Amino acid sequence: MAEQAKQAGQTKLAGQAGPGKQAGQAEKSPRAGQAGESTRAEQHHGISRRRLLGTAGAAGAAGLVAGGAAGAFGAEAVRDAPAALAGVGSATLPFHGTHQAGIAEPAQAHGHLVAFDLAPGADRKAAAALLRRWSATAAELAAGEAPKGDDTGIALDAGPSSLTVTFGFGRSFFDRTGLTAKRPAALEPLPDFTADALDRKRSDGDLWVQIGADDSLVAFHALRLLQKQAAGTARVRWQMNGFNRSPGATARPLTGRNLMGQMDGTNNPKPSDPDFASRVFVPDRDGDWMAGGSYAVVRRIRMLLDSWDHLSLERQEKVIGRRKSDGAPLSGGTETTPVDLTKIEKDGSLAIAGDAHIRVAAPESNRGAAMLRRAFSYHDGFLDDGAPDAGLLFVAWQADPLKGFVPVQRKLDRGDGLSRFLRHEASGLYAVPGGCAPGEYVGQRLLEG
Repeated sequence: MAEQAKQAGQTKLAGQAGPGKQAGQAEKSPRAGQAGESTRAEQHHGISRRRLLGTAGAAGAAGLVAGGAAGAFGAEAVRDAPAALAGVGSATLPFHGTHQAGIAEPAQAHGHLVAFDLAPGADRKAAAALLRRWSATAAELAAGEAPKGDDTGIALDAGPSSLTVTFGFGRSFFDRTGLTAKRPAALEPLPDFTADALDRKRSDGDLWVQIGADDSLVAFHALRLLQKQAAGTARVRWQMNGFNRSPGATARPLTGRNLMGQMDGTNNPKPSDPDFASRVFVPDRDGDWMAGGSYAVVRRIRMLLDSWDHLSLERQEKVIGRRKSDGAPLSGGTETTPVDLTKIEKDGSLAIAGDAHIRVAAPESNRGAAMLRRAFSYHDGFLDDGAPDAGLLFVAWQADPLKGFVPVQRKLDRGDGLSRFLRHEASGLYAVPGGCAPGEYVGQRLLEG
């Protein structure tokens, strides 16, 4: 089971683009008139101004639903306090940098994952032109600027809301563009797993895009523009929508929860870890177009929530290995206390059961294998039997999926008690290049090298 990145406490990696590259962009935005700008580093340091002000915004929204005079008074208060509401909307994450945005940053409240296949006749030159258009548009949107020719009106009056747009290449992309010789060995197809029930129509794809934002209209606006700009070059293969807790929904920053009600992200690698970069990003080797990039494993994992909800609280906690209330390991302590996999209870049983998820997925159980899990929840209605079609849009980032995702998933297949409540229904593996500088586009070293 995936554990997604914490919503706070992450710091920007050394070597990433600094805030100076985006200085002043929020002030000149025609989409919004907010003052001030949050950089990646500012977003990830304790209770950020964006999240603190987001709490104030959430409190104001609660007053609006009360109705009557109280609602009218709340509306006036909102009009009189634009600075408070601008906390979420004005937050900016730079598009340009050593690494693409949308990897090390906390996952936003709204997300879209979409895969494209190149249209018949679209070649390497056409793909390069598309990535050039997409990169320019993503950079403008991330800075809060209106792209030229955008007449949709979808996100008028809205700020960038921590928008990130991340681009990747599937294995088939290299065949269709004549770049097979440059396809990384790490893009070998994932092996079959016993929990797989994959729909191939919702898997794989030549190009992959991840969009995240703390406002749903801002996220959809980016999705719509990229889809329009792909016309004639690439067609949508599949698309999925996800969500997370909204900024300000809790009184203080907390680890997010998944649809099983479990805190999800406690044991994620953190940018402050000394081995974070080596686990998540491809090292900078001479001539390697993937230097500074990462590999994304994408899985649509349906949760069997009706079956899960029938378990007692005690049984749910044993399956995971953590308390549901606060995320603390059953071996004792608080949420962030290191898990003691050796602890024995008075009755002679393991404090963390042999098939508990946190034991089976732990790096200690997988020869140090680890990945950065940055997921979105999803709910796509109900199945014919009335069960919710809901679960996790799992996105795992690593420097090499053969050393990250694959060994861990194999271990989960064999002995994870949580696997009985999950169905892996779609899958993809994508090479995500490093970031680009202003005036460049993502993937330029591959497509023009």
